[in-house]
Amino acid sequence: MAHRTTFTVDTRGRGTCDITARVAAALDGAPALDGVAHVFCHHTSASLVLCENADPSVRRDLETYFARLVPDGDPAFEHDAEGDDDMPAHLRTILTQSALLLPVARGRLDLGTWQGVYLWEHRTAPHRRRITVTVLT
Repeated sequence: MAHRTTFTVDTRGRGTCDITARVAAALDGAPALDGVAHVFCHHTSASLVLCENADPSVRRDLETYFARLVPDGDPAFEHDAEGDDDMPAHLRTILTQSALLLPVARGRLDLGTWQGVYLWEHRTAPHRRRITVTVLT
């Protein structure tokens, strides 16, 4: 049996947005059984990460690492139709994930103590991002 919910997230530009509560709320109405939640981001310049949720410096360090790994304005990139962050945003998405598969126990997300679900916006400007959560029991 499947239960599907879609929601949007307004980002403030590059960085992470905690969507754990939104994903958990998407389970409302699904049968209270064990299964999995498939979380999908419908964009090629934003991604999803399951990450430490207690210390924000972890996510800042991820951003610092990716800024070194895939710098904005790299002259090696041909694709820059939407600015210096265009191709780097696509590469960051490819190197991370567009979807997560999360455990569901008794109708609730079964995450670890320090785990949170984050939308990672890779563009420098704010965007509205669409997320679909499909619960399979």
